[in-house]
Amino acid sequence: MAISRDEVRHVARLARLSLSDEELARFGEQLGAILEAVSKVAELDLDDVPPTAHPLDLVNVWAEDEPRPCLPVEEALANAPDRDGNFFRVPPA
Repeated sequence: MAISRDEVRHVARLARLSLSDEELARFGEQLGAILEAVSKVAELDLDDVPPTAHPLDLVNVWAEDEPRPCLPVEEALANAPDRDGNFFRVPPA
């Protein structure tokens, strides 16, 4: 599946990338190859395949969430460059 130079330029603009003419040509070929590979999946009969988020059955391996003592405020704020009482002070956005 071919992708036009204008489409590559549009994708680059959306990604805030400034591409040279040589890069536009190279990425156009690469994106075209990717789209062609992905389009082959559309040819498959996937009616009996259930939708999944991951091909393998994954199980959480998290440790139990057990309460522990909190870090003391003075220790938590020990390296803060600026603070306001018990809070970090940050510059306004």
